[in-house]
Amino acid sequence: MAGIAEGVEVSGGCLCGALRYRLTGPSRRVVQCCCKDCQKATGTGHTTIIAVHRDQLSLDGTPQTFTNEGDTGGKVTRHFCGTCAGRIYTSGDLPGDIILVQSGSLDDPNIISPEAVIYMKDAVAWDRFDPDLPQFEAMHSRV
Repeated sequence: MAGIAEGVEVSGGCLCGALRYRLTGPSRRVVQCCCKDCQKATGTGHTTIIAVHRDQLSLDGTPQTFTNEGDTGGKVTRHFCGTCAGRIYTSGDLPGDIILVQSGSLDDPNIISPEAVIYMKDAVAWDRFDPDLPQFEAMHSRV
């Protein structure tokens, strides 16, 4: 188990159910991100994200957005529920057509598992990661 296989459809949504989605595999990558923006956006040490082409996500409902400048200098937009604030995905200038879906928003988050950890340079001392996962100081080129 790692990502979502070719042609497999999974579903997810926000906490209150106002936003629902279907995501069709294959995923490009599943990573744990420790960047400071992800820490602030989630209120914890890291987030686990699923990289897919934006055409693979079918969203029911209209998310609110928040945009800021990311570590690499491009704009990063977080898409979330305006009612419960549940994050669904992140888009940005630099990944272009690739979006990053929050794995915790899946109806069954156990269907995926991380393949790597990125932004270790920002990791907090108390967070722990599988020692068998590759770790990268910043963004990994395959995300």
